Amino acid sequence: MGLPSATKWTREQVATRILAGDTLFILNGNVVRVPPSWLTSHPGGNLAILHYVGRDATDEVDAFHSDETLQKMKGFVVGRVELGEDGWVPFVPPIANGWVRRMGRDGKMEWYNEARPLKSTEDSDTSPASQILLKKAQAGAEETQTGPTLAQLQPTPNKLSPKTEKMHSDAYKELHKRVIDAGLYKTRFITGYGPEFVRYTLLALISAVCYYKGWLIASALFLGLFWQQLTFFAHDLGHVGVTHDWTLDRLISIFVADLIGGMSIGWWVNNHNVHHLVTNHPSHDPDIQHLPFFAISPVFLNSLWSSYYKREMTFDAFAKVLISVQHKLFYIVLSLARFNLYANSYGYLAKTAFEPKRYRGGRWWWWTEVLCLGLFFAWFGALLKGCGSWPNILTYLLVSHVAASPVHVQIVLSHFSRSTADFGPVESFFARQLRTTVDVICSPRIEFIHGGLHLQVTHHLFPRLPRHNLREASLIVKEFAKERGLEYAEFGFVEGNGEVTGVLKQVADQIKIIGMVADSEVREAMQT
Repeated sequence: MGLPSATKWTREQVATRILAGDTLFILNGNVVRVPPSWLTSHPGGNLAILHYVGRDATDEVDAFHSDETLQKMKGFVVGRVELGEDGWVPFVPPIANGWVRRMGRDGKMEWYNEARPLKSTEDSDTSPASQILLKKAQAGAEETQTGPTLAQLQPTPNKLSPKTEKMHSDAYKELHKRVIDAGLYKTRFITGYGPEFVRYTLLALISAVCYYKGWLIASALFLGLFWQQLTFFAHDLGHVGVTHDWTLDRLISIFVADLIGGMSIGWWVNNHNVHHLVTNHPSHDPDIQHLPFFAISPVFLNSLWSSYYKREMTFDAFAKVLISVQHKLFYIVLSLARFNLYANSYGYLAKTAFEPKRYRGGRWWWWTEVLCLGLFFAWFGALLKGCGSWPNILTYLLVSHVAASPVHVQIVLSHFSRSTADFGPVESFFARQLRTTVDVICSPRIEFIHGGLHLQVTHHLFPRLPRHNLREASLIVKEFAKERGLEYAEFGFVEGNGEVTGVLKQVADQIKIIGMVADSEVREAMQT
């Protein structure tokens, strides 16, 4: 595995090994080395690891892994580090600057910059002249640089205090212990999931009866509601929060998401874990990367590179038109969002078909997903065919998918209006989740409509908790935040919709301002 775990590493040694290509992170003062074989097969995706290279990932690892998995990680420990009074001083992961490892022409691993270096999201100049100069400077840097440098590993100074972030990290550990001691990781199959299974069954039966009676619109409506509710169960399974056994939860989730819902759970887990770890980061969080349809921050107008999609999110003429009216198109676009999930799911499976190592969990799981998706197309295709005429088929398709769309509105409410600032690797997991996430206030009597995920702050802090335990956990978190003087953001459903559409309008207005400035620059240039 590496050096004996008792070996003490200096900060310089850690940096040297990272620059040499090792994937290292800090866990409870230990240096953990992730072998290349595990990096490519990690069930949570390789980006979940790469975003924490050189950083203390103790809180994140504890949040996402069971005790059994944590025990196995000890086999990858290669040394220890001195944490210091303010904790480990983090390095900037190479991927933050676009650097990844790949196989070279000579068969050896080498550094490769998959993206042009990005400007800071806190200091963006969108004028045409500045963008031209920036690209020239970046091009020159890329020609001479063959890998990340020691300077690039150093975090840039910002307003965050390492001492304060260490206090936040310690606070999270104490809070996590309270949640564990309260027994909230235990799944209540009868009283927790029991009512949900009854609801799923009723919605499916009503849809089937309506279809049999020839009431196609009613059937499509209840099918969509069935999908909407079932999404929450698939969500828990993807987080290994139902049986807490990866194999069992993955098998059930493939049945639920792929066979019944027509979407790849493998893609969703790969996507969703990254969202949880780099929440609301414009360049790294795929859940806020929706050009050309949405831009929740002016920084997206700079055509950022996405480390998840591995392409530039181009702000072109088409995007400019849509973004300028995004606050008006918000509900229309989200009503059809399920089709985008299909596209992402099948695109992911298609790519991993030719690159087997990119599918997390192994080839057997890939084939299981493909088989279950085939069965989905068989039953849903037969359902559509039975509608008779093309108008009936299209109506059934649209109604069922629009009826399932409220889940998309429910989820984006918790993030679209929150901060997208990048405070670098110094920011603690606890502080980042509180800053980027908000709850939707909801009566316990109707929280089933939200699937329990209106309590997104608590869910982001403890993603493996079963949803039926989130309310009790949220009370603990709120009390704890109040004790520490920390923000626990929440708003009502109507207020939240207003805040999100307000943010979208603000960005849309920025386009108008940029256009006015550009016109002014052109006029001045013509006069001179």
